Amino acid sequence: MRYLIIKRIFLPWSRRDTTQNEFSPLIPKTASAKEDSAELGHVTTESHQTGPNNGQNHNSPVTASIRPHYGYSLMDYFLKYALFLCNLTFTVLGLVVLGLGLWGLITKESFAQEKIGSIGTDPMLILVTLGFLLTVLCLSGCVGALRENCSLLKLFSAAVLVLIAAQALAAIVAYSLQGQIGDYLRSGMLAAMVRYQDDLDLRFITDEIQSNLQCCGADDYRDWEINIYYNCSAPGVLACGVPATCCVDPLENGTVWNSQCGVGAQQLDEFTAQSVIFLGGCLGGISRWIEQHQGLIGTAGIVVLVVQILTLSIATRLLESIQWHKANM
Repeated sequence: MRYLIIKRIFLPWSRRDTTQNEFSPLIPKTASAKEDSAELGHVTTESHQTGPNNGQNHNSPVTASIRPHYGYSLMDYFLKYALFLCNLTFTVLGLVVLGLGLWGLITKESFAQEKIGSIGTDPMLILVTLGFLLTVLCLSGCVGALRENCSLLKLFSAAVLVLIAAQALAAIVAYSLQGQIGDYLRSGMLAAMVRYQDDLDLRFITDEIQSNLQCCGADDYRDWEINIYYNCSAPGVLACGVPATCCVDPLENGTVWNSQCGVGAQQLDEFTAQSVIFLGGCLGGISRWIEQHQGLIGTAGIVVLVVQILTLSIATRLLESIQWHKANM
């Protein structure tokens, strides 16, 4: 009992002043409070309640920490839903491309045991790969923007940045190797002509090029001799001929497609053949088409690059905004 009484007696030099004044560190000054509110986004206030025992109640101090809520601005919402809608559109486009590629592979039975070995050179595989990558990339940006997921937005931003760098590198390589591009095109065109009757995709691409550019073969119409069906030593009816898309008038002023209009065209001299088929090769037609549309091609490339850079900027700005709000909630 005596010990308890002694413990309640405060010595003069150990007595604490519990009253707060303007020099107390627990009471922020007006100027510093405003600075803390502006820089840190929160204000800490502490108040002491005095009980009926003239401040001797040590359980009375109450500390309240007030952190104001910062809502998203109109610009934040605009960036969020703009990125969401843009990626949603390209996600749907990617799914369409992916579906077309898979449909093409299934229709041609490319997964069959006898064809699975050559599936690596199937043009439909390009559509499948492109559609899958586009879907995954845009879906990550779409979900990341809608759910405010920082990990997905970082993944999307990094992928777009890599895509921009790859396109810039491809443009530099194409410019430095522009003298060899013609050789690559010739090799690709000749390879497509060799497999013209065996691959429906290559046949479709070759027919589209020849009919739209009004050309025949790679360098001239006699290039079709490399195909085993159009070779002059072939036993079939197509021997020494060319496809119908090489013909000047495959309909022959009618409405029915004449698939035999190019039969025997390789045996004709150029003067006689020019009234039946196109003499010029497709490589020259492609070069002329590029020269005529180089302004449009350049504009389209710049627009695509600007859209990608703008998308990257929006994703980065939205990511910074989300991280700032999460840190101050």
